[in-house]
Amino acid sequence: MPMVATAVTAATGIAVTGYMVLLGPGHMPTTGAAIAAAAVSGSQAMTVLEQQRQQIIVMDAASHTMSVVGVPKVAARPTAQAVTAAGSVAAGSVAGGSVAGGSAAVNLPAPNPGTAQAIGYNMLSSFGWSPATYYSCLDNIFSRESGWRYNAQNASGAFGIPQALPGSKMATAGADWQTNPATQIKWGLGYIRDRYGDPCQAWAYWQAHSYY
Repeated sequence: MPMVATAVTAATGIAVTGYMVLLGPGHMPTTGAAIAAAAVSGSQAMTVLEQQRQQIIVMDAASHTMSVVGVPKVAARPTAQAVTAAGSVAAGSVAGGSVAGGSAAVNLPAPNPGTAQAIGYNMLSSFGWSPATYYSCLDNIFSRESGWRYNAQNASGAFGIPQALPGSKMATAGADWQTNPATQIKWGLGYIRDRYGDPCQAWAYWQAHSYY
């Protein structure tokens, strides 16, 4: 209780000093009435001091019963490796799915039979690529290049589903390159294999350059 003792001593000193100031030099009580009045004033001062002492005791007891409920947690600063990994994922083609050759690939269901998309899906295996892994990358490219339309043509002269430039390049895959989606897709897959290695590598390049 050192704090309590110190506070009481200080309060007592202040009260006595104030009392002496009020009396002033040469005004010490000499009569019975004056002595009685001084005693009353002193009693009131002691009452105030006792109240202050009780308050200090309560405050001191409360300070000893306080306890720390918990320590706030600080979020950890991301490491350079985590930032790099996040950037690599963001640079992928599509969120989710599996990653092949550094590019994100999403497993898509097989397209409707008889469509150009179905031809492309089924032809992937003949090039050594799993349709479940690589079709989404191929679809991303051809959907943007031509919408899978065999007669798609742009102002620069690129033609067909893979947008060969010039379109006559596809003659190496078949004489019917102008009208047959299978011939065009076959040529397009060969081009992707020779230039990029697989459709997902080609799709990663397309994302960076808007062409392949």
